[in-house]
Amino acid sequence: MRAVIAEDSVLLRIGLVKVLQTAGFEVAAETDDADGLLAAVEEHRPDIAVVDVRMPPGYTDEGVHAALLIRRQWPDTAVLLLSQYVEERYAADLLTAHTSGIGYLLKQRVADVEDFIAALRRVASGGTALDPQVVAQLLVRRHRDPLDRLTPREREVLEAMAQGRSNAGIAEGLAISESAVAKHINSIFVKLDLPVADGDHRRVLAVLRFLGVG
Repeated sequence: MRAVIAEDSVLLRIGLVKVLQTAGFEVAAETDDADGLLAAVEEHRPDIAVVDVRMPPGYTDEGVHAALLIRRQWPDTAVLLLSQYVEERYAADLLTAHTSGIGYLLKQRVADVEDFIAALRRVASGGTALDPQVVAQLLVRRHRDPLDRLTPREREVLEAMAQGRSNAGIAEGLAISESAVAKHINSIFVKLDLPVADGDHRRVLAVLRFLGVG
């Protein structure tokens, strides 16, 4: 299998090259930034790209954006992201967009060469590999989601609100009274921890929360 490596730490990049080569991978290219990574993937079309989450110039989420672009433009290239810390938002973004050929591990896992190579092969073959700490954080995040507090009826009301329906329209669509709709909406506001404010404003905030952008 062919691989490209994008890691700005010279020592770690050298170590990754040696580990991959020892495991039988051909390292077609190595780079220290996202632009170099994309150019290398376009030129070599590797089976897998091993990518640092934070790279120059901003050291924020360049690797994540590059990974998403690679999976869209070159779907035959799998991506294994490496991160210094657990950043579950990035992992969630990746898993939301792709369910195969993607991995997210903490850099400390590289030290366990056997497990790291196994994860690398699994991702390159179209599977997934998530660091145990990332999985734990995602589960905690899920349990913290205020939307989980809503009853099925309240979710129906909130979905109707997201569609732009008035209280009267919601009542008609769900075959319930307008007073029942109002009670459900007030309960939704409380369960989503929305501050007391103008009713229309809270309504918008609730919809944004439902859509995952608030």
